[in-house]
Amino acid sequence: MKPSEPSPLLSDLPRSAQILIVRLRSLGDMVLETPVIAALHAWRPDFRICVLVEPWCAAVLEGNSAVSEVILSRGFVKTARELRRNHFPIVFNQHGGPRSALLTTASGSPVRVCWSGYQFSFLYNVHVPDKEEFFGTADVHTVEHRISQFYWAGLPRGPIPRTQVFPQPDAAETVARALNEKGIARGAAYAVLQPGARFPAMRWPVEKFAEIARWLRERRGIPTVVNIGRGDASVAAEVRRLMSDCAVLMDSLDVRELIALIAGARLFVGNDSGPAHVAAAAGRPSVVIFSTTNPKEWHPWQTEHRIIHTGGTFRSLRGDKSVVINQERSIEMIPLDEVRSACEDLFAAHGPSAKLAVRPELQ
Repeated sequence: MKPSEPSPLLSDLPRSAQILIVRLRSLGDMVLETPVIAALHAWRPDFRICVLVEPWCAAVLEGNSAVSEVILSRGFVKTARELRRNHFPIVFNQHGGPRSALLTTASGSPVRVCWSGYQFSFLYNVHVPDKEEFFGTADVHTVEHRISQFYWAGLPRGPIPRTQVFPQPDAAETVARALNEKGIARGAAYAVLQPGARFPAMRWPVEKFAEIARWLRERRGIPTVVNIGRGDASVAAEVRRLMSDCAVLMDSLDVRELIALIAGARLFVGNDSGPAHVAAAAGRPSVVIFSTTNPKEWHPWQTEHRIIHTGGTFRSLRGDKSVVINQERSIEMIPLDEVRSACEDLFAAHGPSAKLAVRPELQ
């Protein structure tokens, strides 16, 4: 079968068929799954779309009407039994690691879809060509790579929806109270800064984030809120030392509260990270700083943004992976003025003093 030739795997399914999507691991990866879910639901709203996720990431799908059921990945045996009871006619493994491969097989589904060349590939019976073969180029966004499984199975090609999150009222109220206690009144404009990232080479210096916070307060009159997330332990002490006097620090938010916090922000500034994808999904104008990850693959999907990067050259690997070959500069060398200018571009795009618009569904 050629990439241009659609398969009948999905179109042949009966009405109300259950589809399982396996997407384990990180916050950003879960957010980037939502366009696939939206496209599938728009085409066949009768499908019951079920998604297997890590428990701590489940909040990304809360309020998403395209999702019929969220299945939490807990112990392997317990999860496998739950999957098998559902008798899924088709499973899409969008993760591709060994645990997800074994759970896909344990589901008992007769049709198990993943990309060619992934670990335990013998456990799948539908092998989708990797991005370069499928699209004719390796320069595709992660969202495009993800949806290729569904195109291969018969989803008609067309415009890919944006990422989506749906802040919940109770979480928004919790965040509003916490901000009010820290001096940011309800309804006041604020920016969210994300100085953390997965690896040290992906982190713009904390002292420069502190300067951005001071600049936003002094030049724009906008207070800043710093997210210190579950994966930011390595920078938490430095953030507290350098930013306690210039920003509000939030270090105990769960994912539901993080979504609510970012959805209410006027601006997001941060390193390439899960919260950056939350900001895009919430429609927040964003300045995102890249170094060892490829902006072509991981930039904010379909929301207004500005990219700051190190001028890296990348060699594409399998799937959504690539490796940096060289960089014109390190992330530490990115100057303050470059990030400030990107922020100014976003302010100018929405008028010199107007509050950046919030998507209607988030109000």
